[in-house]
Amino acid sequence: MALPDLPSFLATRALGTDEIGKQPAEALLRIYGWMQLSRSADNRILELFRQGLIKGTVTGGQGNEALCVPLALLADKSLDVVSFTHRDLGGHLVWSGHPCDQLNQYLANAASPTRAREGNIHHGDPANRSLPMISHLGAMVSNVAGATDSQRRFGRPAVGFALFGDGGSSTGDIHETLNLASLLSLPVLFVIQNNRYAYSTPLAEQFANGTELWRRAAGYGIEGFALDATGDVLETARVLGDAIARVRATSRPMLIEAHTLRLRGHAAYDTCDYLAPGENEGFLSRDALPKARARLASLLGAARVDAVDAEIAAFLEACVKTSLAVPRPDAAGLETGLHAPEAALPPWRPEPATPEALNVAQALNLGLRKILTERPESLVLGQDIGTYGGAFKVTEGLLREFGRPRVMNTPLAESACTGYAIGLALNGHRPIEEFQFADFATEATTQIALNAATMHFRSGAACPLVLRLPCGGGLTFGSFHSQELEAFFLSMPGLKGLYPSTPQDAFNALIAAYEDPNPVLIFEHKALYRRGRAPVAWDPGYRSVWQPRQVTKGDDATLVTYGEMTLVAAEAAKYFSDEYDKHLDVWDLRALAPLRLEAIRASLARTGRLIVLHEGRRTHGFGAELVARLTEENFGALKAAPLRIAALDLPVPFAPELERVYRPSVESVIDRVAAWLG
Repeated sequence: MALPDLPSFLATRALGTDEIGKQPAEALLRIYGWMQLSRSADNRILELFRQGLIKGTVTGGQGNEALCVPLALLADKSLDVVSFTHRDLGGHLVWSGHPCDQLNQYLANAASPTRAREGNIHHGDPANRSLPMISHLGAMVSNVAGATDSQRRFGRPAVGFALFGDGGSSTGDIHETLNLASLLSLPVLFVIQNNRYAYSTPLAEQFANGTELWRRAAGYGIEGFALDATGDVLETARVLGDAIARVRATSRPMLIEAHTLRLRGHAAYDTCDYLAPGENEGFLSRDALPKARARLASLLGAARVDAVDAEIAAFLEACVKTSLAVPRPDAAGLETGLHAPEAALPPWRPEPATPEALNVAQALNLGLRKILTERPESLVLGQDIGTYGGAFKVTEGLLREFGRPRVMNTPLAESACTGYAIGLALNGHRPIEEFQFADFATEATTQIALNAATMHFRSGAACPLVLRLPCGGGLTFGSFHSQELEAFFLSMPGLKGLYPSTPQDAFNALIAAYEDPNPVLIFEHKALYRRGRAPVAWDPGYRSVWQPRQVTKGDDATLVTYGEMTLVAAEAAKYFSDEYDKHLDVWDLRALAPLRLEAIRASLARTGRLIVLHEGRRTHGFGAELVARLTEENFGALKAAPLRIAALDLPVPFAPELERVYRPSVESVIDRVAAWLG
């Protein structure tokens, strides 16, 4: 597809701070040109929406151009990292690609940068470190922190630009990330776009009277100030340039509260009837674009500015014509882009060659040490994983061996830290994050299930991230430290999940998860950490952990399970073999997502009877999917209705007497299977 040539005054997408003072006319022409293109494109996109050519909705960025355009021009786009909001069309236009890319995205046609898979306002350009946003305002800023730190770890003096609105500044992610950035001394420029409205909610209903958002900076020990981005754009650019230079030089974060304008509603359907009388007129009177135009006319002459406007209008219409001619997307291959494809990686050293008797916690520690030793792009992060060695001592000794840059204690901020890890992963690092308990991962649900999980599908970017989740009951930790959350998380497409039950499988799972280019959750049952030891060594067949493992052989029934329940099932199977000459074909799933059930289906075809055992709750539990899938695909082979054994549909009780009744045990499994077999 031949794309219209950019007007000559838009050919340069950079602005040096020295140009502002030495060549004000040229600098202003460049800023104005991109601002005018953004404003014109914004209006044209609204027209296309009203004509029914753009679906969903469109948001208006009018009033933000005088902030995001200078910022985008001043940034070093070969180094820096940014996350623009849905109101920053001008920033998107400057940062990367051709304006037709933006139009194609809005039109959701076959040339859409996201292959029409992502909404028209949420895309970015991950290959050029413009990180794609999600609708959960505030969630993007931690990704910027991670990607910026990744650049720094690679020896690149990048600055991160994290933009968000006054409404989004109320979210917990903002506060978590400001603290994290200050703690780690990350060169991130946080910019609040304060247009006095969060959708329809005015500033007075968001914050106490007299609140100045930039003053929050002091609470995090960082610099902050307010900026009026509605006046002279050259002065705005000068202030932004100085701020960027300070952040780059000091490697310290900074918070700017930039006062912008709300010249259009939140979205196309927003009638703005919530505005006070005369408020819209007041906004329009402060619009920076006509001010910039008037000053440019005084410098270059009105005729030159008229010619600039005409050239922009003609260019934009040529872009619209080009994009409207692109065919609609083809659904062929829709299901192929969920996961990032595997890439060639360096071979692992075949070490340790000599087996050593280890428990699960020790096997995981061995795997982490191997990864940190052989993979320089790796790092481990989580709460209390440093000197303390983690809640279950899995990371014990790693800080002493590899140092703080590679083994990071994080604040009590699961969402921001996971978003930070996502940013690292998007930029070439491979983080391994430990949650103290799987239960606390719910604090990072947005980052895990909606951001990392969807990343490749909506942007084409790989997100190689390992999340370690200590889970399960049996240790009397109660409701908030014992949940089985595999069904909760793995219902979200894009996530992979492993649940090892032996020390060797735990070691293999960590290696296999690390080298996968997608987010992988490793569920680690807490009761298995120190239950027995078994030989662990380098296993060249470590990738087999993605397939089920046959635990016992039998022809009377197929029992499918995973995690600690594998040990329960094996003991129950031995009982039936010894006492009743009934032989169960027990399978340890190991990989919960993607499900690979071929061997189990073959077993079921032979036995004709299905038992599913899992520790999670029965209703909506993971076992329900197993029963449904295996029954659907093997109904003709079944001799009886499947048997599903699971925990009670209750929060995990605390007292050991109650927990024993709550979760499956060897005795309860034997009783249920015996009654079912007759």
